Amino acid sequence: MTRRIFRAVLSVSFLVCIVGMVTVFMILFHYFDGQLTKELSSEAKYLALSVENYGMQALEDLPDNSERVTLVAPDGRVLFDNHADPDKMDNHANREEIVEAMKNGSAKAVRRSDTIQKQTVYYALKLSNNCVLRVSSTQYTVVAVLAGMIQPFLWITFAILMAVGLLASRISRKIVEPLNQLDLENPDNNESYDELAPLLTKISFQQKTIQRQLLQAKQQQEDLQMITNYMKEGILLIDDKGEILSGNTSALKILGISPDLQIFIGKHKKNILAINRSEPFRKAVDAVLEGRHWETILEADGGYCQMTANPVVRDGEVEGGVLLFVDVTEQRQNEMLRREFTANVSHELKTPLTSISGFAEIMKDGFVKPQDVPQFAGKIFDESQRLIALVGDIIKISQLDEDMLPYEKEEIDLYELSEQIVSRLQNVAQNKGITMTLTGEPVTVKTVRKIADEVIYNLCDNAIKYNRPDGSVKVSITREDHQVLLKVEDTGIGISPADQRRVFERFYRVDKSHSKQIGGTGLGLSIVKHGAAYLGVKIGLESVLGEGSCFSLSFPDEESLPQKCDSEDLGLET
Repeated sequence: MTRRIFRAVLSVSFLVCIVGMVTVFMILFHYFDGQLTKELSSEAKYLALSVENYGMQALEDLPDNSERVTLVAPDGRVLFDNHADPDKMDNHANREEIVEAMKNGSAKAVRRSDTIQKQTVYYALKLSNNCVLRVSSTQYTVVAVLAGMIQPFLWITFAILMAVGLLASRISRKIVEPLNQLDLENPDNNESYDELAPLLTKISFQQKTIQRQLLQAKQQQEDLQMITNYMKEGILLIDDKGEILSGNTSALKILGISPDLQIFIGKHKKNILAINRSEPFRKAVDAVLEGRHWETILEADGGYCQMTANPVVRDGEVEGGVLLFVDVTEQRQNEMLRREFTANVSHELKTPLTSISGFAEIMKDGFVKPQDVPQFAGKIFDESQRLIALVGDIIKISQLDEDMLPYEKEEIDLYELSEQIVSRLQNVAQNKGITMTLTGEPVTVKTVRKIADEVIYNLCDNAIKYNRPDGSVKVSITREDHQVLLKVEDTGIGISPADQRRVFERFYRVDKSHSKQIGGTGLGLSIVKHGAAYLGVKIGLESVLGEGSCFSLSFPDEESLPQKCDSEDLGLET
């Protein structure tokens, strides 16, 4: 803007300068032309008076440097000329100034010479004897004068332009300076030109309107973001090019993407295919961008999610799409576990029933000697007990799953309960050459005694079953960070990282080759998992293959938690 003002001021000043100089020149030229005419008129009158009084003698005494004077007879003959020989001069009867002077008494004429760029001004005066006295003077034409003034004119113009340039530069800066100092963030606090007051008022009004609209939009965006972020379902919005416009953190979690990855914010948008390049995902994106509804199941981060893609269509054109992700991992896993559980239950129930049926059939057909009947009956009894134990464990897990156990929590001494369990398993451990120890201190927790007994017993029993000969099982109870930690450590076969994720599944066995010799139903750790969930206890597992395992149970420590108190006890007003 400063440059534009500078150029405008400079251009106007230059134009004014040129127009002014030409105007002054023309005025002065006409002024001097009039002065010359007056001078010639005066000189002619004085000479006419002298000629009438003294005759031709008055003209002969004129100095050589005087203006040209010519005396013309009534018939046009030249009687006298101080610059030329009268006898050699042409008849002047037809000269315009002579003709007009003869008629009107006086006349003026101007004749220009195109060769020398000069003009001659003639003034003629009629005498009393009808002769005409003419006085003439030569001067430069306007073009000649202008041509002669080009160099000084250019110097004057240059000087004026320099002065005007400096002045225009200063003026433009002074004009623009208040504009540059305007605080458009606070239009009401500016002191500037009065002409800008309506503009600043309008800017202030528009700014307040925009700020109010931005706050409303931001609030709506935050509300929408908060709502979507609290949704378990994942949402992604894409445009017609497949670039991500918005979404929530649940979508990232379901798709197994780090929430720290900024795919929704920034100048450079991310393409939707950058977060998942699997074939089902690409097909769903292609379908929605073509305007078709699409549903599919995706495998992501070790789990499963149901993807529903719906196109956004306006005036028959696809402008984008809405992608909805629902985590169905648990549902799929439950279906798999249900199928696997059904198969395992069928297998586990079929094995003892087959044995019982076989032994009974042999005895029924009389193929068993009387002295062998107790042996066969014992085997039938063992298989029946195994079947009863299996059915009992299945019932326990079902009750824990359905939260059908009618127990209430009570305060129990966890150390005392653990001591009783160790005592019950001491004989089993000694028979396998395993040493069991209990360390810690008496600590009270609020829990369901029967289920806590079942959980701890199964952990200890499992540690004995999968231990090595002459091994050890250590049970310890400690307080750590507002919780009571019960650990069961063994020196057994250990559990590989791959098996650690599945040991709590029903009927899953780490050592399948020795499951018959080890015994059990394969539901012990599954009962531990469901029992701990029922009690609200966290389970931990650390294991090294070939070295042993450590299972931990974290009970809330009621005694170490901050106790509530009434305001009256603190002396506060309510």
